[in-house]
Amino acid sequence: MQYVAERFTPQESEILRPYFTNLDGPVFALVNLPEVVKGALFARYSRSSKSLRRLFLDEFVGDLDLTGDLGVDASIGLARAEELYEKVFLEYGDDSVAQLGGVHLACEQASNLLTKILEWGRLMAYLEQSTRYIPYDTRLGGRYRFYRPSEVLDSPLGARYVADMDAAFDDYAECMNVLLDWARERFPKDPGDSDFVYKQTIKAKACDGARGILPAATLSNLGIYGTGQSFEALLLRMRAHPLPEARKYAQMMLDELRKVIPSFLTRVDRPDRGGAWSTYLADTRTETAALVARMFPNDEPESRPSVVLTDFDPEAEDKLLAAICYPHLALPEDQVLDRVRRLSADERVALITAYVGERDNRRHRPGRAFERVDYRFDVLADYGAFRDLQRHRMLTIEWQRLGTRHGYDVPTEIADAGLTDRFVEAMERSGDLHDALALDFPEQASYAVALAFRVRFVMQMNAREAMHVLELRTAPQGHATYRAVCQEMHRAIEEQAGHRAIAAAMRHVDHGTYALERLEAERAAEARRASS
Repeated sequence: MQYVAERFTPQESEILRPYFTNLDGPVFALVNLPEVVKGALFARYSRSSKSLRRLFLDEFVGDLDLTGDLGVDASIGLARAEELYEKVFLEYGDDSVAQLGGVHLACEQASNLLTKILEWGRLMAYLEQSTRYIPYDTRLGGRYRFYRPSEVLDSPLGARYVADMDAAFDDYAECMNVLLDWARERFPKDPGDSDFVYKQTIKAKACDGARGILPAATLSNLGIYGTGQSFEALLLRMRAHPLPEARKYAQMMLDELRKVIPSFLTRVDRPDRGGAWSTYLADTRTETAALVARMFPNDEPESRPSVVLTDFDPEAEDKLLAAICYPHLALPEDQVLDRVRRLSADERVALITAYVGERDNRRHRPGRAFERVDYRFDVLADYGAFRDLQRHRMLTIEWQRLGTRHGYDVPTEIADAGLTDRFVEAMERSGDLHDALALDFPEQASYAVALAFRVRFVMQMNAREAMHVLELRTAPQGHATYRAVCQEMHRAIEEQAGHRAIAAAMRHVDHGTYALERLEAERAAEARRASS
């Protein structure tokens, strides 16, 4: 159908133009307005028969400051914006209002334990400093970059904690220097590569080898974008978390967020609302942990492969085919499934082939029919690899407390560079400090654990998300550890589950091995820069 263009007087058009990306089409963006105003406007819009632009003219424009340069943020008074939001919220009681205003928040000097807590939410966007590409031997305020929990520093273990952490960073810095020299000798520069490409590739190789020495206390900077509702949920969880760093950080975040979206966060620290919610989360965590400890008093982990497919549906491919057919029919789903089961082998292949298409690159992914199929994996991998895999949010991931009981592997780069003894000494120091802290500081003990130690975690995802995760994380530039994890996941889908058509659809999973993981990516980046 033809869309009806909205009409405005010349004066109305002049008022609207700074705030909307077009004045006549059915799709447009709001610009130059505080986020809280956007939220209040959309909330009011949901209860009005007027168009959004007409609603803006009739009910909001009177509070705008139309003086000055309208190309820079037009400013509606924050107090008035809050009044509008409160009126809408109190009148309708709609929590979804807080989904309509967002904030970019910088979270600096957070430990690697804390970054995993910050990145828990599915409906937020994160960008974290990478231990793969940034050397961590630089100092901050004259000190190595690791978190210093006050409760530990004030204890008899405080001096040892700082000394052992300093020693870990000394080891890391020395290994980085040796690894850089080793990598230059082991991988001579290709005459066709620029000095910049070669330097970046060699540095990444050295960082990959040395990062396992870094402790989980290592500080990182994290950028987050989220809605008011997402930040509220995050803060409620953080305020209930047993790690003191998380609770302290939550208050700093709340203080800053309230400068931007105060109304969206009014419930967080109200005793009868957010306080009760956080107490509920803390109580259920504590009571469950105590009960589980009584039920499993002396159980030791049995030997398992590093990646185990623990749950899948034997009828997955039938259900996938039914989901492919469903939107093109007018039949009940169970009837579609019955019919799919009677398809010939050729018909089944034809359906999958048509739905998946050519997939010229990994970003060409088929639709939601692949969400009909689920896989659950139990993984034992080093904490460095876990940190990368944990960032995938459109799946279910749970992890156990980081410790030292599962051991570690010596990276190939470390062994080849003659650094095995120093690496092992660093791991032993890490394990000893962890054990010393564990009795009085069970949560903080994880700060001492080097990233090379293994952690156990589960990842549950549908086939569409598995396609994204496995293809992305087996790309040549990926770290060898998580590439191996994802390659094993793909093999399990194909061989253990027997879902060969689904595995074949993931055609950009890369099972190769690469000596210089970042080389081709750096070459491609330079080519893009040259052509821009």
